[in-house]
Amino acid sequence: MCHHIISLSDQEQLVEKLEIFKFQGRDKNGHRVLRIVGKFLSARFLSVDALKNYLEENIFPRLKKKPFSVLYLHTQVQKNENFPGISALRSIYDVIPIDARDNLQAIYFLHPSLQAKLFLATFGRLHFGSRLYGKLRYIKRIDYLWDHIRRNEVKIPEFVCDHDEDLEGHQILDCGLESDHPRVCGAPFMDSPVTMYSTRCI
Repeated sequence: MCHHIISLSDQEQLVEKLEIFKFQGRDKNGHRVLRIVGKFLSARFLSVDALKNYLEENIFPRLKKKPFSVLYLHTQVQKNENFPGISALRSIYDVIPIDARDNLQAIYFLHPSLQAKLFLATFGRLHFGSRLYGKLRYIKRIDYLWDHIRRNEVKIPEFVCDHDEDLEGHQILDCGLESDHPRVCGAPFMDSPVTMYSTRCI
């Protein structure tokens, strides 16, 4: 998975710095939300071991006691660039504690591609089970996200906002009513190699 020689500790620090996994806010049912930024799960820089170590030390212990939901940002995930691969995802899934799996209430999947939907509908059921697949909630636009997650409690990276605006320019591809809610993005992210958050309002 990881093709560049980076020490395990440096990889874990990169996961922390990029805020790939971060608890932010709650959904409309009051469940704590774990936000995952798919774009930064780079197969070129992060090994499965680094991701597993980080999750086991920093995330999993906080998932065992109470119900929670996941917000997965699939924006700009490309198979050849930053998709870890099915074997890596399965390896990570296998180390998730049973209590944490039981406490998972929903997975809000923002900006799903057609390829991702087809993949999850076939291989996803096979590798992760129909129970987990049944918790998936596809969210095609940020405006629709606020129907499920409390507004102003989750920071949306700038590149996600930009992509959403691109989609807004192609409304013919959208189905359903558009929301006129204002949008909220967070503040810039420290010294990240990319500008993660926008100060614009959603």
